[in-house]
Amino acid sequence: MTDTPASPPLRLFNSLTRRLETFEPVHPGEARVYSCGPTVYNYPHIGNMRAYVFADTLGRTLSFKGYKLTHVINITDVGHLTDDADAGEDKLEKAAAEKAQSIWDIARHYTEAYWADVKALNIRGPMKAGKPEAAHWSIATDYVPQMIEFAKAIADKHCYELDSGLYFDTSTVADYGRLARHATDEGESRIDPVDGKRHPADFAIWRKAPPGETRQMEWDSPWGKGAPGWHLECSVMSEALLGFPFDIHTGGIDHREIHHPNEIAQNQARSCSTDSGARIWMHNNFLVERSGKMSKSAGEFLRLQLLIDKGYHPLAYRLMCLQAHYRSELEFSWEGLGAALTRLKRLVALVEKARILRMAEPSEQGATPEEVFSYIQMGEFESAVCDDLNTPKALTALETILSLKKVPATARLMLVEQMDTVLGLNLREITRTDLRIRPKATTLSEEEIEAILTRRKEARAAKDFATSDKLRDELIAAGVEVMDGDPLGWDWRLEA
Repeated sequence: MTDTPASPPLRLFNSLTRRLETFEPVHPGEARVYSCGPTVYNYPHIGNMRAYVFADTLGRTLSFKGYKLTHVINITDVGHLTDDADAGEDKLEKAAAEKAQSIWDIARHYTEAYWADVKALNIRGPMKAGKPEAAHWSIATDYVPQMIEFAKAIADKHCYELDSGLYFDTSTVADYGRLARHATDEGESRIDPVDGKRHPADFAIWRKAPPGETRQMEWDSPWGKGAPGWHLECSVMSEALLGFPFDIHTGGIDHREIHHPNEIAQNQARSCSTDSGARIWMHNNFLVERSGKMSKSAGEFLRLQLLIDKGYHPLAYRLMCLQAHYRSELEFSWEGLGAALTRLKRLVALVEKARILRMAEPSEQGATPEEVFSYIQMGEFESAVCDDLNTPKALTALETILSLKKVPATARLMLVEQMDTVLGLNLREITRTDLRIRPKATTLSEEEIEAILTRRKEARAAKDFATSDKLRDELIAAGVEVMDGDPLGWDWRLEA
């Protein structure tokens, strides 16, 4: 057997330097990643979930490249204000007051809802004690004592106290805001002035409880009873669980403007250096939806369950995300989601066909693991994922492999399985039946649909077209589209 070609290096776009950089781990053979997780005051919308599909794809790629992965995702259950620019009410306190519920119950409910979406999108991790364990899920309120100690350590040199709390003086660290490019026309920050702060960009480390007011979440501290600022938790948990410096920090592009620059400032203060905490900062772009239903204030906003209720398998949304580069804006439309579902159906049909062909193949037509591995190392797939997670090209490579009839089915399936460890489309297990999700508004069961379709086929075979048309109209009225002559082999689909 010929020598295996060298694996291409993994190159990632670093938002801090605004350039592609070769990934070189802080600890040889390991990859340590921190991803900003949800604030659990409401259900996540599908734009929120794009960030976790991206972070999961990054983690899968690092595992594919052979690194031992430690991936931390935080759950924010305290401290995040209604305005990212350090103003407004605490989101959890506000939600609890509106719903007349315990803040702890609010946080628990929406954390479990988030984990359900994580599972539905095949974001890595087996279920353990009712939650996915792909990463280390760190809960902000579990780390409040460490947050107080962190704040005490930096307070003398970097903070000042106001009646409302302890604030970080951004002038005390070098090159504040370089991640967001605040000092250039490229900067996109939206920092508003707040009375009493020395500089508009200064931010709260600790928020004192207002006089005469009792919050559901508050702790004693050297600066009075209150709660930590939102930015503090990520610095504390990333240091505690990954150590400074660690390899990669991810989040949505909106975090690049305020939250992550504030994290970096805290990390610099803590380390008494210009170290940003992470070597590489990565940000996924927005999911854009033109009707305005991406906002959680829109009522029936676009969350994953709404897609499922309309008959779309959640992995169609994952595929939709993978069809765009993570740094590109992705426009959501029902037509686009439908096209992604059709593409997923084609992939599933090709995999199922390869499985049938494999059963008929002589055993010698298979490929050894070494041959498969060698092909992957040389192939377009690894080159694509190593080029800053170019999943659109990686998907094309996957489809090319499945369509190569001259390659034994056994080898094709082995290759697809390896590729899907990165893409996470669950092609090893998902079936056509799994992709048929009945919309919530549909009145017929699948058994009833199949029974009507059988009667319709019998009528067509007998050239009783009047009965055939009547049965088709009955199905359409129930939200079932009959797909005569469907090249994918689907007899019907449920309309959204």
